[in-house]
Amino acid sequence: MSNPEQRHIPDGYLEDQAGRLVPVAKVKQIDLTRNELVNKLVIRAKETQTLLAKFKLDALDELNAFVDLSAMEYDIALGGKKGNVTLTTYDGRYKVQRSIADHLLFDERLQVAKELIDDCIHRWAKDSAAEIRVLVDHAFQVDKEGKISTGRVLGLRRLDIKDREWLKAMEAIADSIQITGSKTYIRLYERIGQSDSWKPIPLDIAAL
Repeated sequence: MSNPEQRHIPDGYLEDQAGRLVPVAKVKQIDLTRNELVNKLVIRAKETQTLLAKFKLDALDELNAFVDLSAMEYDIALGGKKGNVTLTTYDGRYKVQRSIADHLLFDERLQVAKELIDDCIHRWAKDSAAEIRVLVDHAFQVDKEGKISTGRVLGLRRLDIKDREWLKAMEAIADSIQITGSKTYIRLYERIGQSDSWKPIPLDIAAL
């Protein structure tokens, strides 16, 4: 079985990782078997990927249609903030959630906020300042791609600090947020017995 994305290979040959054509007769049987297995699994995975993508599109279309129907019939909207929706079966056994998450980036005002925070920590000079320094340094660390975690930075705004300069820094953080796009998620859950707990119905192969 050959990979449909590969270039045309003459009969009786395989292409190696360097792009060279190798006669099949010169390839070890174990290498042929490995090649066959990997190609077969990848092709099946891509077919499954296509099915999942279609399922997501169909599910979102049907959810949107139901929300519109409910709004017309009852003159209410099921969607909450940012269009999030949770639908549950009549017996309460299953539920489906549609959630929309914004992609956030910070502009140059984040550096202004960092300088204001540094000034606060230097000025306070209290025992607790060292602990706050650790939190701040952690929040402004970048990942391997050089990006700052929006969650950690926004977490600083939950600290109960009333200092005027600190509050100004938190305002600068808020002003620096730029929404660059959004992504829609669909999640399905099954109730655990008669409890109030739910277990996800995983569509991620790693979670199965």
